[in-house]
Amino acid sequence: MRGAIIILWAILRDHVALHQVPLMVNFQIQAVEALHESNPVQKCRLTTALQAELASAEDITTLITDSASINTPGVPDKPELVHPRELSRRGSGTAAGRLALLHAISHIEFNAINLALDAAIRFRGLPEQYYRDWILVAADEARHYFMLADRLADFNAKYGDYPAHQGLWDMALRTAHDPLDRMAMVPRILEARGLDVTPAMIKQFEGAGDVQTAKILRQILREEVAHVEAGSRWFRYLCKLRGVEAEATWFERVDHYLKGDVRCPVNLEDRSRAGFNKTELEWLKTTCRNKAISR
Repeated sequence: MRGAIIILWAILRDHVALHQVPLMVNFQIQAVEALHESNPVQKCRLTTALQAELASAEDITTLITDSASINTPGVPDKPELVHPRELSRRGSGTAAGRLALLHAISHIEFNAINLALDAAIRFRGLPEQYYRDWILVAADEARHYFMLADRLADFNAKYGDYPAHQGLWDMALRTAHDPLDRMAMVPRILEARGLDVTPAMIKQFEGAGDVQTAKILRQILREEVAHVEAGSRWFRYLCKLRGVEAEATWFERVDHYLKGDVRCPVNLEDRSRAGFNKTELEWLKTTCRNKAISR
């Protein structure tokens, strides 16, 4: 009798596997919930759960979302948000300075969750892989935030202890009308800046004997290259779709949004891995060289 039951169960299991309906996930409802969540820990958990569900889904559907409903992401009461000019310099020469720097990096990663979620929610009509890519980026950023929050806790500190600025989200709003502009400016300018400055921060923490923080930053840098590369890939996809030349379009967008004022120096090696081509890298080198001469 027991053997017959086992055989019947095996037959039923195989039948279900053969006739299983593909899992379809309307990810935007969950992504909007995560974006609007103000508690950082809960935001990270919602984002991680969404990515896990999406990874096992064979198909996803999209829901037209009123963009006005996502103009303000969920953020905690602290940190206090101030203009960048009001922030004190976060030097690495003291333990207090390094702790403030660690908090600033945590703030960047928290904002990066919102930016990736917004990229996945806001823009319609793109290939399914686009949405999968940006939810994966959001989950990576959530993991980065947890790593940094744990490190802050090692120093009896927490996210929110220091003031911060909202410059990253400001650019999200400025580019909310066009995914091409978003890809040009958020991954390829703001997030790419992290590729430029993180190697020096790693050296600063290592020089101070903080090997653990340096290890965390090294992992973040490695994974951020892939995030910027996703931005480069979708930027070029959109340029090709619209029949415009990618390099000239990127230069035009940088001039429009930043008046050509690229921050220097740049990490050419990691930017190359992140999808910047020779023309773009040469332009960055020349721009930084001219800025240095003009000082």
